[in-house]
Amino acid sequence: QVQLAESGGGLVQAGGSLRLSCVVSGPILNQNAFTWFRQVPGKEGEFVAAMIWGGPWTYYTDSVKGRFTISKNNTKNTVYLQMMSLKPEDTAVYSCAVARSIAYYQRREFDSWGQGTQVTVSS
Repeated sequence: QVQLAESGGGLVQAGGSLRLSCVVSGPILNQNAFTWFRQVPGKEGEFVAAMIWGGPWTYYTDSVKGRFTISKNNTKNTVYLQMMSLKPEDTAVYSCAVARSIAYYQRREFDSWGQGTQVTVSS
């Protein structure tokens, strides 16, 4: 069973940057799809970015294109979300999740979720 642990959230002013980390414990396969999801209480959550561990496919929701970058470090078994030019509307709890493959990701069938990390962007 893969376990995920996020870190890197915090309070930042609008226009600032943060890098979220998702450390993966357990076996990783090249076809695994990793995603970052954000949720604001009382609002519908959204999938912000996704990638296939073995590459090259990536996905970004329109509101973060050009500002967020999803990446990985093979040695550290970590998935990152680099967030730049942050806006107050980026405030949310960010969680990472893993699906067995892109097909499972597209069906929203995930094997594991992290506990989430709070990102707060002040205006």
